[in-house]
Amino acid sequence: MFNVRELSGALGDLGTLLPLTLGAIAVAGLAPTPVLVGFGLFYIATALIYRLPIPVQPMKVVAAVLLTTEITRAGLAASGLMIGAALLVLGSTGWITRLARLVPQSVLAGLQLGLGLALALVSLDLIATAPLVGGMVLCVLVVLLPLPEYPAALIGLVLAIALGQLFDAPGTELTEVLTPAAISIPSLPTFSEFERAFALLALPQLSLTLTNAVLLTALIAGDYFKDRAAHVTPARLSLTSGLANLLLTPFGALPMCHGAGGLAAHYRFGARSGTAPLVLGLVLLALALSPKEIGLAALAAIPAAGLGSLLLVAAGELAVTRRLFDAKPSCWPVIALTAAVTVWADPFWGLLAGSCAEVVRVVIVRAFAQRAKG
Repeated sequence: MFNVRELSGALGDLGTLLPLTLGAIAVAGLAPTPVLVGFGLFYIATALIYRLPIPVQPMKVVAAVLLTTEITRAGLAASGLMIGAALLVLGSTGWITRLARLVPQSVLAGLQLGLGLALALVSLDLIATAPLVGGMVLCVLVVLLPLPEYPAALIGLVLAIALGQLFDAPGTELTEVLTPAAISIPSLPTFSEFERAFALLALPQLSLTLTNAVLLTALIAGDYFKDRAAHVTPARLSLTSGLANLLLTPFGALPMCHGAGGLAAHYRFGARSGTAPLVLGLVLLALALSPKEIGLAALAAIPAAGLGSLLLVAAGELAVTRRLFDAKPSCWPVIALTAAVTVWADPFWGLLAGSCAEVVRVVIVRAFAQRAKG
């Protein structure tokens, strides 16, 4: 099924995909071609496997460390191999499914709320780079979203580029890396590079991947697509992420995963099938292989403020869910604490804090119930 709504939905997650990816290329000096080829191939594989708008995103912790700390290409590949192997083991053994069954609904609602708020803060930073452009694009998106006949993300993206040129809004500067780069295998990581990659990249990223890219993505897919998403399970999401990283990061791809925010973005802007990720994957491949990196320069020309507007809409879709409003009043403190810790630290610590709070909540509720009977 191909229509303008699917095309709009394909562009819906650019607010998450592009800032981190282009930032890693520009600041960390990654070769553009293998990075974009990696995303393109993983998106195409995801479309064919799931036949739903399941997203592909750069691993956020890895991207953030790349932007702030010097990591070699071999070290980056080592992190992808370690993360991929861990996800493959968790998915193939079924341990990830057992973990998913242990997480209470109140904690899941808090994780969604916290991740939505965290994405909103990132989006506001992007919008602040050109508030007029970001504000105008956001207004257009809000007006068009309730009208399914209009491709809101596509219109918003075209408007952002036009306004960016008109008001000279900043995009991402990539002039230093716009040279063709062949896909190549980096040198074998040394023991010290494996050790550093494990401490700085693999270990902190796994907690975020297991919560956001696996557990919440499967949960939200079920909310959106019901029986159509029966095959979108934590185990399968863990397997596809693991295989992608094992097969692609050794050739220069950025470590990748799925993501709840990306799924919310694709869905919010109209994607309802695997057409959206298939189209985006083909576009990314075409841009990666275009002569003299013209495609990458075109991506960099998209104003950061326009991407922030897309991301803000997706953040709201992720944060405000039926699960949040259906929660019992006694669950509200658990949800609030989980969300706060998620924003302050990361989803892993939010999961731990929320789970502890849920245990305390259950004990208190049972104590009051027994007192009422007595």
